[in-house]
Order: sequence, then C-alpha cells, then structure tokens
Amino acid sequence: MDAPITCWIYRGTRQVEMYLYLAKEDAFDELPPALMERFGKPTLVTELELHPTRRLARENVSKVIANLKQQGFHLQMPPSIKPGQFLE
Repeated sequence: MDAPITCWIYRGTRQVEMYLYLAKEDAFDELPPALMERFGKPTLVTELELHPTRRLARENVSKVIANLKQQGFHLQMPPSIKPGQFLE
C-alpha cells in the first residue's frame, strides 16, 4: 500500500464550494496565477492524510493523490445543481 500523503484544503472567496487541495501548506506561490485569480483569497479548512482507501465526499481519492503528486494541487469544483432539482 502507498504511504499516506498529507494535504491542506482551502476554500476560496470567488465561488461557493470550490476547494483547493495543496501538497504543501500555504504553497500558493507555486500555483498558476490564473488559478489563484479565479480562486480568490484562500482560507484553510482542514489538513488531511490521504491514502487509497480513504473516502472523500465528492472526489476520487486516487485522482486527488495523483494530482497532488504530479502538479502539487487539486482543484475541487462545486457540484452541479440542476434548476428545479429540489422542488420535487
């Protein structure tokens, strides 16, 4: 089994329910400027240890781990809500 990887999860100010996972705490200077502009001011939500058997609410943990290892971050987009979805 792969060793756990620690990540830091931040929420932004520009879009509700958009989260940024980082492989290094507060490593915003290593991210593309366009990403940070779209994300807004980051606020730390939590620190997690990820491993292949950990379950995440809305993301595939293997994809998150791969992105953290390859590019140092993973961007979780807000869920899609269809108009009228909650009216039934």
